[in-house]
Amino acid sequence: MLNNRQVQLMRSLMFVPGHNERLLESAARSEADVLLLDIEDSVQPDANKQIARDLIKKYVANGKFTNHLVFPRVNDRESGHLLQDVYQLTIEGISGFMYPKSKLGEDIYFFDKLLETIEYEKKYPVGTFKIIALVETAAAVLNAQELCKASSRVVGLAYGCEDFITDLEGIHDSESKSLFVPRAMIAMAARANGVVPIDTVHIKVHDLIDLERNLKIAKNLGFEGMLVLNPKEIPLVHKYFSPSTLDVQEAEEMLTLAEESHSEGKGVAYKNGKFIGPPMILTAKKILAKEKMISRKRKA
Repeated sequence: MLNNRQVQLMRSLMFVPGHNERLLESAARSEADVLLLDIEDSVQPDANKQIARDLIKKYVANGKFTNHLVFPRVNDRESGHLLQDVYQLTIEGISGFMYPKSKLGEDIYFFDKLLETIEYEKKYPVGTFKIIALVETAAAVLNAQELCKASSRVVGLAYGCEDFITDLEGIHDSESKSLFVPRAMIAMAARANGVVPIDTVHIKVHDLIDLERNLKIAKNLGFEGMLVLNPKEIPLVHKYFSPSTLDVQEAEEMLTLAEESHSEGKGVAYKNGKFIGPPMILTAKKILAKEKMISRKRKA
């Protein structure tokens, strides 16, 4: 189980319709870090939602997803399905839940207390099940910090651009200029609160050139991972959200130089004619910490 605000490897978070066994089997074999087993939008008609719950329980119990973090995407609080989604799926092997249509901090607070009530009843430690909040509206973007602060269960803040554009009555332009500001706001809100910022899906799943263009933007804005619709996107997503061999070498060298400088009583270390200051040292430590997480996943 995850600890509060515990850093986890969330480079790729793949949506999988929970009622589709063929896609569940494919997801189990995928390299995705997180499986977002859907009970919401992609599971229609409503009769399929119980099929999805039952299949998710079966696959988790059979150990199909042991190399993944599992976060089912539940239905929202006004759907009439949320209680059954959560009550049936608060089980061993589920890390937490993606909560959709989050608009206000009170939405997340409500979901937190629902989870707490169920944890008490099922005798899980309070806080066992985590939350990834999905930002899909203009209100949610403006309240992104509030969403992060509403519960210590929140470990990720994810952007859902298509619903956002619909709510905004804007246009998803070919260069994604209309998404730049909300992306930046979501990434900043997440980082300010120790939460993983997760970029929106790339809807042109077969256009890997455009995916790479968006990944460069996401990386520059500070995102840690991306929502994924197709396994073919995962290698490129992991490339951009993983340290390169050169990144790791430079981080190790930087920390070595800083330690040598400190042991020699020098206040500042240099590398390639540049000062190695505290921000650079912190970045180097984060790079090496992420590389360790990736290495552990490879060995699992």
